[in-house]
Amino acid sequence: MNLEYYYWYFQSAIPPKICDDIIKYGLDQKEQLALTGGLTEKKEEEKLTEKELKDLSKKRKSNIVWMNDRWIYREIQPYIRIANQSAGWNFEWDWSESCQFTKYKLNQFYDWHCDSWNKPYDKPKDPNSHGKIRKLSVTVSLSDETEYEGGDFEFDFRQSDEGSNQPQVCKEIRPKGSVVVFPSFVWHRVKPVTSGTRYSLVMWNLGWSFK
Repeated sequence: MNLEYYYWYFQSAIPPKICDDIIKYGLDQKEQLALTGGLTEKKEEEKLTEKELKDLSKKRKSNIVWMNDRWIYREIQPYIRIANQSAGWNFEWDWSESCQFTKYKLNQFYDWHCDSWNKPYDKPKDPNSHGKIRKLSVTVSLSDETEYEGGDFEFDFRQSDEGSNQPQVCKEIRPKGSVVVFPSFVWHRVKPVTSGTRYSLVMWNLGWSFK
């Protein structure tokens, strides 16, 4: 899909107090190891095999907490709607998945990936997501850029896992409270943190398959 804009951003949009409240709330919850792809069905680190843990460590190292509190959605969803219209995507979506509060500590990272899959969700017991796909992804920077080094958020506007691998640093996400919205099929990564801790919040927004 050819796009004029591959992402849309709002620098320092979320007030610092709200960012701090999300961080405090996230740190008060029980965190878990961040998983990828099909491993997310297992939900818990203890259920992974030794090989799965080894393979995962090559792709992603971070800790997460799931959140679905309405006050968080109220802060972020307006920016999704504005970006969707302003960028000219105009994707139809009607549901936001649980937010993922992510903590990137020293040497933690998330290698190249895209958030969407090649098939819609198959979750008959969940009418909010069953038959739908991820259309719009959102990343919110909760940390001040002086609180960590490394951890660059990068895009690569390729079409597959064997694509161009020509990263573009998304500098707009660095300031605290910045919001970046992008189609869920756009490839991106978080480079290793070299000092400090990077906190972020990620949200995926669903709709029926493209027609």
